[in-house]
Amino acid sequence: MERIKGYYPYLAGIGMASIFGFSFMFTAMGLEVASPLELISYRFLLASIVITLLWAFGVIKLNYRGKDVKPLLLLSLAEPFIYFVFETYGIKYTSSSLSGLMIALIPVAVTILAVIFLNERPSLYQLLFILLSVAGVIFIIFMTGSEGGKSSLLGFLFLLGAVLSAAFYTILARKFSSVFSPIEITFVMMWFGAISFNILNLIEKVIRGDSLSSYFSSVANYKVLIPVLYLGILSSIVAYFLNNYALSKLPASQASVFANLTTVISIIAGVTIRHEVFYWYHVVGAIMILIGVWGTNYFGKAYEVKALSEEIH
Repeated sequence: MERIKGYYPYLAGIGMASIFGFSFMFTAMGLEVASPLELISYRFLLASIVITLLWAFGVIKLNYRGKDVKPLLLLSLAEPFIYFVFETYGIKYTSSSLSGLMIALIPVAVTILAVIFLNERPSLYQLLFILLSVAGVIFIIFMTGSEGGKSSLLGFLFLLGAVLSAAFYTILARKFSSVFSPIEITFVMMWFGAISFNILNLIEKVIRGDSLSSYFSSVANYKVLIPVLYLGILSSIVAYFLNNYALSKLPASQASVFANLTTVISIIAGVTIRHEVFYWYHVVGAIMILIGVWGTNYFGKAYEVKALSEEIH
């Protein structure tokens, strides 16, 4: 049983990547009707309500007594708040190719910050496999090609901010996993996202002169309702819980590299559900990503065993 439990963090990483991989499809559906800010605010509002109900009915346990929750507020400021704002505007002012390329660099940023703030030093083999995984994402994006148009410096800076905020969230989640459980971290993240994004959404509607009585009107459309249910429950509560769980058990560089599996899952979703064309470079890039994720974690376990053996002797 203990041996099986040892695989839980890796299964959590794969589960997180799978959920996020399908989220692009649901996001695209929702954006046909709702604005990006509406979709994000509805998503986190639903997530906060559902996770609170789970706590109220005793499905999940929370214990913040005697704990300083300020670090969790800082963590939640980094992600979801800053990350989603910067990613949304980064995509708006750049090509989707550059956006994907920049977001793929998050594991590299995490690895660098983990050395500085957590003193987690990956082995040379791990570093090479992390770079292989990132290279797989970049290869797919490069072969797909840019849709044209100019990418502004402002857009690039927004994306850089998204990469750094996601990396800082990962570091903070890893650092405070010894004090807070994964579900306690997720609970604060969901409520922080719900409050902050709905305030922004309300401000935007007031500025536009929209009637606040129609605040939830777009949710009546199934093209918004279905994405909100998926994004709010699975992509927010479940996926972030799985990510926080993986971060509580694995070094930050190992846990973060699972995010690149999202690219593979999104391609599979596009081919199987949306009947998109599957090209040869998708196969090559996917193999690079899969080998990169496998190698990072395989040599991570080997590195831990070696370090433990040296510590004992």
